[in-house]
Amino acid sequence: MEKEKYQLMKNLTETEGLPGFEDRIFKVMQKEINKHTNDVETDNLGSIVGKVGNGDSKILLAGHMDEVGFIVSHISEKGFLRIRPLGGWWGHVLLSQRVKILSKKGDLTGIVGSKAPHVLSPEERKKVIEIDKMFIDIGASSREEAESFGAAVGDPVATICPFEPLPNRKMLLSRTWDNRAGCYIALKVLERLKGENLPNTLYSGATVQEEVGLRGAETLAYMVKPDIAFATDVGVAGDTPGMNQDEAGLQLGKGPILYFMDRSMIPHRKLRDLVQETAKENSIPYQIDIMSGGGTDAGRFHVANNGVPTMVVSVPARYIHSHVSVVHDDDLENAVELLCEVIKKLDNSTVKQIKGLR
Repeated sequence: MEKEKYQLMKNLTETEGLPGFEDRIFKVMQKEINKHTNDVETDNLGSIVGKVGNGDSKILLAGHMDEVGFIVSHISEKGFLRIRPLGGWWGHVLLSQRVKILSKKGDLTGIVGSKAPHVLSPEERKKVIEIDKMFIDIGASSREEAESFGAAVGDPVATICPFEPLPNRKMLLSRTWDNRAGCYIALKVLERLKGENLPNTLYSGATVQEEVGLRGAETLAYMVKPDIAFATDVGVAGDTPGMNQDEAGLQLGKGPILYFMDRSMIPHRKLRDLVQETAKENSIPYQIDIMSGGGTDAGRFHVANNGVPTMVVSVPARYIHSHVSVVHDDDLENAVELLCEVIKKLDNSTVKQIKGLR
């Protein structure tokens, strides 16, 4: 069982899927969803869900399959690639890191170039270099040679880091837990509930282009027209040195995160209360967070159509929006359990009560 779980995590986290270039990870999600249901739906941007149950109320559950990365914006005369970010990056985490350019001729390994400390001025040492000043070295000596390798303006650029359990095997390292953690949770919920006599119809899967504006969430919600929606994502763990515990008190291994507010959404109070009560009833640990600096796909789910009661269930992660990230296995499994228990409660009368006037 552990071997199968790790293989799924490896497939999800090591497969590339930049915003607008989710082809590879879409195929992984499609293959995994097809293991649990033959009823699969996709929108025209590439978001995908598997459908189980045959109740009247529609429940949407989705992570997002895209990851932060870059796009090639220019190739210099000497063969160096300039880049623009796809998603939010902090310059400190980029220099001297290996990257992969997904060219039409094949994948190219490159390095985000940096100066040796020997030649840095005191002022340069204090600054974070801006991304538009960075370059990728693919070993080309000219633009023509870089192009002969397959490099082209518009190519997506992905990070490189293999999936690996750390010495504490509950702690799981990968490059893309944001947000293959949400994809994993959506797949495991689908697996768990496919044999249940659900009182609703569950649509579970993943969206595209979340990192560049929650775009796939909007198209998916308009396609499914859910009565209730859940977004599953990652939150910023604060359990490492240097983090402000008053602003980021989330800890790995202490349970999934219930967001009571973020920049994109305030959750529907009745749905929020139901999720919290269900966690307590089933002795599932959870953490509460109010996040001022970010949003999730829930920001588009909840304003689709005539409005959709929506809740975010996430897991804490360290070092996101970089080449590496770490989550805790218990948080993933507890998120799956919590969502399964909540979804099983969402019969027609409960959904109507949630959607009724406050």
